[in-house]
Amino acid sequence: MPVAREAPPAPVVFGIATDSLEIVEGVVESGETISTLLGDYNIGLTQVHDLSQKANDVFSLRKMRAKRPYTLLCARDGARTARYFIYEPNETQYVIYDLRDSLAVTLCQREVDIVERELVGEIHGSLYKSILDAGGSAGLVDQLADIYAWRLDLNHVQPGDTFKLIFESKQIEGKTIADGKLKGAYILHQGKPLYAIALDQGKGVSYFDQEGKSFKKAFLKEPVEFSRISSRYTKRRFHPVQRRYKPHLGTDFAARRGTPIRTVGDGVVVEATRTRGNGNYVKIRHDKTYTTQYLHMSKFAKGIRRGVRVTMGQTIGYVGSTGLSTGPHLCYRFWKNGRQVDALKVKLPLAEPVREEFQDVFLARKDSIIGRMEAMDVNQAKTEMLAAQDAEPENSI
Repeated sequence: MPVAREAPPAPVVFGIATDSLEIVEGVVESGETISTLLGDYNIGLTQVHDLSQKANDVFSLRKMRAKRPYTLLCARDGARTARYFIYEPNETQYVIYDLRDSLAVTLCQREVDIVERELVGEIHGSLYKSILDAGGSAGLVDQLADIYAWRLDLNHVQPGDTFKLIFESKQIEGKTIADGKLKGAYILHQGKPLYAIALDQGKGVSYFDQEGKSFKKAFLKEPVEFSRISSRYTKRRFHPVQRRYKPHLGTDFAARRGTPIRTVGDGVVVEATRTRGNGNYVKIRHDKTYTTQYLHMSKFAKGIRRGVRVTMGQTIGYVGSTGLSTGPHLCYRFWKNGRQVDALKVKLPLAEPVREEFQDVFLARKDSIIGRMEAMDVNQAKTEMLAAQDAEPENSI
């Protein structure tokens, strides 16, 4: 005798019960408008206009971008009339456009969970590739490059070196959407271990080695990320515009136009102006000893003017080619005791070590991080990664 079973409940999508609705999913195509998209689902131009007016105060339909996902919940009728349109502008938000009799628009925020993750692996090829192969992200590599900048050139790590990372991961419903701050890092290079322990002493997170010494100098190593040095400090260089030899008392960083320029240290803006030779430039006094200058900007960052206090890493302008310049780059100048010096060779003071009042917190944090890392098995991670690669299906010919 057949046994009656209760039908499984219809899924709830974006908080909406779909027992009487059809679910249609897609992505916004290039050049597609809300009118053409909804027109295929029995929504006329008048209703689209009214919806657009209502949406302006919440999330304008003009902000829709190609390649972003959407979901339509449609009536199970012959016309497949759309009842709801849900657009996802990013991983953490979605907008519900209620298309029923009383139009309504609601911007919703997904709950983001912060979860600690661990990553361990051995270098094969580059550090970048090794971390990505182990399940990490490019953002983690960028953080490591910033942290270790004054201690270790990560381009010099070699096959057989190892890394161990503890970091925050931002997740939605168990899916990672972004990697957050590193809480601890370990790199074994040529048999020498170098730990980096995160600690906030009231001015944001900094990183310290096992002895509590800061990883950073008092200044950033470079004012522009993702750049290359195109000309170095020299007492005699052929000027490409003036066509003569003269001193070049700065370091040129070639980068894309519009690349952010960051101040290498805390200080006060003493000049933010334009001259024929320097173009748009900013000059910052850091203390009685050190001053820096940033030339040929396309424009200043918002709020940058004389007398403004800035903090290390703050964007002060953008790469350009103003003044006597043949292409987009930053000319970076450095003064010590009133004398221009080579920014790449000057000996700089270390940032402050762990302060006395934070010693106990640091020691507890260090013991916890190192203890966890000692339990992270590089060989086991290698075995698991190889097993995962073997399990991947081969591409058919």
